[in-house]
Amino acid sequence: MLRRRAGGGAARLYPPAAPPQRRRLSAAPWEAAPGPALPRPEGSPRRPAHRRAGRRPHASKSRGRATGAGRDPGGPSGRLPGSAPPRDSVRGRRLGARGAHSRPAPSSGRLPAESVPAQENRRALRPRPSARQGLTPMEKKLAEYKCNTNEAIQLKLVRFPEDLEDDNTTFNPEYSHQVFGDDEVAFGYKGLKILLYYIAGNLSTLFRIEYTSKVNEKFDCVEADDVESKIREIIPPGFCTNTDDFVSLLEKEVNFKPFGMLLHTYSVHNEEAGEDITYQIYKADMTCPGFREYHERLQTFLMWFIETASFIDVDDERWNYFIVFEKYNKDGATLFATVGYMTVYNYYVYPDKTRPRVSQMLILPPFQGEGHGAQLLETVHRYYMSSPTVLDITAEDPSENYIKLRDFVLVKLCQDLPCFSPAKLMQGFSQEMVMEAQQKLKINKQHTRRVYEILRLRATDMGDAEQSRSYRLDVKRRLIGPYKKQRELAKMRRCLRPEELTNQLNQIDLNMQHEQLEESFQQLVSDYRRVLERLAQA
Repeated sequence: MLRRRAGGGAARLYPPAAPPQRRRLSAAPWEAAPGPALPRPEGSPRRPAHRRAGRRPHASKSRGRATGAGRDPGGPSGRLPGSAPPRDSVRGRRLGARGAHSRPAPSSGRLPAESVPAQENRRALRPRPSARQGLTPMEKKLAEYKCNTNEAIQLKLVRFPEDLEDDNTTFNPEYSHQVFGDDEVAFGYKGLKILLYYIAGNLSTLFRIEYTSKVNEKFDCVEADDVESKIREIIPPGFCTNTDDFVSLLEKEVNFKPFGMLLHTYSVHNEEAGEDITYQIYKADMTCPGFREYHERLQTFLMWFIETASFIDVDDERWNYFIVFEKYNKDGATLFATVGYMTVYNYYVYPDKTRPRVSQMLILPPFQGEGHGAQLLETVHRYYMSSPTVLDITAEDPSENYIKLRDFVLVKLCQDLPCFSPAKLMQGFSQEMVMEAQQKLKINKQHTRRVYEILRLRATDMGDAEQSRSYRLDVKRRLIGPYKKQRELAKMRRCLRPEELTNQLNQIDLNMQHEQLEESFQQLVSDYRRVLERLAQA
């Protein structure tokens, strides 16, 4: 159908104007990033240069809303005559008043005032000067005042006054994000050093901050981070701030003795010293004189070496504390140095049992790799094994390293039980193993199963095809549980229509599941072999 356009001169007939083409804004996450441009058909007119240059930023669809609004400078109203209306108007009609403006731009040559959210979004999408033209001189200068706090923090366990100047006794934290934020950066200093020195035994503390330069009033609207306040939040009061006071306390270290009850003594050969060094493990609680203050200093190490550490409520009487000390000689006297510790919480189990749960465990870096963690965990297990009220021993959110350590300790404890003899291992996992491990060693069923798999691997000739296949299938029967999803499939059959069920089942890639299962099995066998290698060397 043709329409008549009014105007001067002879009347002309024009085809109806094409309706504006609206661009679809999808909130689907997989459509958030624009795809590659389609090739221009041969012979089709190119987009005018001023339109190409005036392209607006794409709307962000990460939350299903447009987060930016731009203006196309193609004409007086922000678009070329006869073109589709601005994307702003489409957004407004789809997203409402909180999106871009809801009406097309008037022909006066001015766009209507943007809403505050739209202005903020425009600023957020605008490229930063550093991205366009590099860092400004001021930004370059300020970047020199950023310090990595993992490198700036220097920790020591001091035994002799000479250790204060010995860099070989210094160690750094693994984490500092809980104090200085996710970036682990302190701003405002050059050559920053955060000194946290502890007397090796009672952990009396020296805290001092050193730096070569600090931002001052010459920098507009910039001030340095308050590093001192952040450290003061985690270390208890009573610390030293000068070396002389700290050395005076060091001279009194001979009077320090371990807290609580002695549980276990063992020795480790030190190749540097060429002699065996004696270590002792004690069990303490808050009733021990001076232990509360000592624990406040000890727990500060958690912030630097456990990623998600937190301080515990020491007023709760259900906490038990196990501490490892090293015995050493100084001027003919026997002194003690702190090596590491563990906290265990005793949960109640109805009707008359308790379930000790390991909450925190830390061996300080100068002593790591010497077997102290295994000695501590085995001592704790043996302590609770003798209690008839203990059901089993667990751990709170264990790390991969802790799981490997626990595997080694539990296998070492279980390998001499009759139910784990090679003949019974080859018959498969049994209820007898569960009962004997739980009653004699306070090990739960899940951990007993891992012990069985490790010991059966040792008893299996993996070069024999039949034995190897039998072991592989036995382990995979346990691993395949999450892949089967029998309960989910049964629920889908009850709730979904046939066509929906078919669609869901088609998405289950059996080949991928088999590959993941095989990968899990191989990784598990690799971990098990390392446990057996360590067990052979013990």
